[in-house]
Amino acid sequence: MLAPKKVKFRKWQKGRLRGPALRGISIAYGDIALKSTEHGKLTSQQIEAARIAMMRHIKRGGKVWIRVFPDHPITAKPLETRQGSGKGSPVGWCAPVKPGRILYEIKGVNIDLAREALIRAAHKLPVKTVIVLKERL
Repeated sequence: MLAPKKVKFRKWQKGRLRGPALRGISIAYGDIALKSTEHGKLTSQQIEAARIAMMRHIKRGGKVWIRVFPDHPITAKPLETRQGSGKGSPVGWCAPVKPGRILYEIKGVNIDLAREALIRAAHKLPVKTVIVLKERL
């Protein structure tokens, strides 16, 4: 699973996801990419599950880039605990995603095979996505 090596604070406030993505909105490495069309949070487990689904479909050919990194801590209180007594302990990491953010890129395989792999990856994610191709100059 993806996780940061070191963070300044163990627990963060949730924050709000508003507006479109301003960074990571264009294809930088691959030929075809998976782009988010709505707000959401991707956990490190979801990011890894989508990556495995893609790699199995393309039979470990080509190259895959993961363009999001889970650096936001998720906290949870233990089960059957009353409210109060502070914030829960960290249980995982998530990556906040805004509309327009590129999530995955693929290069080095047939476009039809890459498209099918990205569709399989999209089924593993909690946000709506669209497949985009790199513009040729």
